[in-house]
Amino acid sequence: MPRPSRRWRAGAAAGVLTLILAACGSSDGGSGGGGGRPYTIGLSNGFVGSEWRTQMVEGLQAAFAEYQKQGAVDELVVESADTDVNGQIQQIRNLINRDVDAIIVNPNSETALDAVFREAEQQGIQVFAIDQAVTSKDVTNVVIDQAEWARISAKWLAGQVGEGGDIVVVNGIAGHPANEMRWNAAKQVFADAKVNVLSVADGNWDQATGQQVMTNLLATYPDVDGVWTQDGMAEGVFRAVQAADRLKQIKISGEARVGFMRLWNQARADGFESIGVVNPPGGAVSALHMAVNALDGKTFAGGKINGNTVTIPIPYTVDQANFEQHWGAAGGESDAYSLDGSLTPEQAAEYFQ
Repeated sequence: MPRPSRRWRAGAAAGVLTLILAACGSSDGGSGGGGGRPYTIGLSNGFVGSEWRTQMVEGLQAAFAEYQKQGAVDELVVESADTDVNGQIQQIRNLINRDVDAIIVNPNSETALDAVFREAEQQGIQVFAIDQAVTSKDVTNVVIDQAEWARISAKWLAGQVGEGGDIVVVNGIAGHPANEMRWNAAKQVFADAKVNVLSVADGNWDQATGQQVMTNLLATYPDVDGVWTQDGMAEGVFRAVQAADRLKQIKISGEARVGFMRLWNQARADGFESIGVVNPPGGAVSALHMAVNALDGKTFAGGKINGNTVTIPIPYTVDQANFEQHWGAAGGESDAYSLDGSLTPEQAAEYFQ
């Protein structure tokens, strides 16, 4: 049954309407059914330690403004702070108390938020997870395939160092859903290619931390053949390898961010090659499009959702062959800018019937 209007609920007399609200307030998180436009949308972001997250929030705000002009939405309530799982649970409860129609969440855990997701679902609030999938059936995941994202650069690096090559790894945040999915996929690629992983360390998706971690790894493994790292740290890894005067000897899997691409561009004259797989901050925009369609009462078309997960495309990969094209388009952006991509409203509508 469609969720009752937020304004209707706010103005209703308590007591007499309690049973009506209980009857109408429940909604299947994957099947839509809001109380009518305009909708209030909430965002829960539990990590602010990277420029990627800032770009994610700003992109969502820009897309939301376009929907505001159409009268489809009225308010975007943002809960964004560097916090742990308990802090993110409180963020989501704050959004529930604000009586939002849908919540877009970049989750800190794959499973630890299940109870608060159920609280939202019981209030008729639809929840959409971005960037990394969660297991809760009360949530619709709108994500790229993080495992495939990792395989692309891992296969490239394995091809560069060859069978028997020695590499080190600079990962993101241990235990984070996207980090674990990525590393499990990359680890299998290296095992299949018979590439030796000498050490795995965490750079916390931070350039300065990534640089220090790589500096430490080079002190222990000065003759390593390559390094596999994730986005948010490749620029720092590059600088550490450059400072050790090892750019010609060590292969680096890179990132599709302007700061790294600037260094890549400068080093190309000396034969440096890399790869950058786009991890789009615009996934939040894609989820917003999905949320508006679902709140309008539309349901996902057959074949467009697998369980509770909608997989959106990885926009593209930057490599030696197409570097000039993408550098020409993005080179004027700040070093913190991540190459991006999102579904258009029209493309998102094709996921529904």
